[in-house]
Amino acid sequence: MALPDNASGLPAEDLAFPEIIELNVGGQVYITRYSTLTSVPDSLLWEMFSQKSTKSLARDTKGRFFVDRDGFLFRYILDYMRDRQLVLPDHFPERGRLQREAEFFNLPELVKLLAPKISKQNSLGDEGCQSDPEESSPSADVVRSLGAVACSSLASGAGDGKCSGFITVGYRGSYTLGRDTQTDAKFRRVARIMVCGKTSLAKEVFGETLNESRDPDRPPERYTSRYYLKFTFLEQAFDRLADAGFHMVACNSTGTCAFAHEQTDDKIWASYTEYVFYRE
Repeated sequence: MALPDNASGLPAEDLAFPEIIELNVGGQVYITRYSTLTSVPDSLLWEMFSQKSTKSLARDTKGRFFVDRDGFLFRYILDYMRDRQLVLPDHFPERGRLQREAEFFNLPELVKLLAPKISKQNSLGDEGCQSDPEESSPSADVVRSLGAVACSSLASGAGDGKCSGFITVGYRGSYTLGRDTQTDAKFRRVARIMVCGKTSLAKEVFGETLNESRDPDRPPERYTSRYYLKFTFLEQAFDRLADAGFHMVACNSTGTCAFAHEQTDDKIWASYTEYVFYRE
């Protein structure tokens, strides 16, 4: 039988937390130090692990302390508690949700770091263009609406700043290879050039050359994969993207081959190629 502590009357094993603590956060297991969990005074984790008894804390079937929150986002909460710095991946899409997690864990300084900066024009453009279009939080709705206005004004030629983002250009092409690797006049015949990306960026870059008939009335802050260009010169699309400040960051291509004539060695190659462009 465990001996009670003279001061509190509680079993000794319920009084002190181990130096290394295992957490189960939404199904994700984390192992950290007790000092890390209690490093931010008055935070939720500080309150949980500053108690005299551990019996009030929920545990999973393996005895780990259980917290019913987003297990994926908790890694950033824990990183912040280690050194008080916020470091997120490039183009992080869960900023609004992470801010809600910071509010739940009562980390006001982290909430401030995650709050959208809409006081400056550049910050407005960055937050508006990179926010998750499906984000349903009130703060994200405000940023998205302001970002849509900013991007719309850029598309019409107003404003000095430019929205950052990606545009993907794809095309289906074909060409024929004959004997001695000679090509015919239909070398790299491009049937149609497709455009994928945010509507406001696509309209800014390609303007009147953008065919919107397959995706009419698309809001400027939403994404589309149904636009295509009215011209079929790939270099013309590249020139427009370069003039708008975009740089190619990736490309990929797939191809199939078939014989054009059974009696000859002529082969028809059909390919689909995508180029990914990005603007800071």
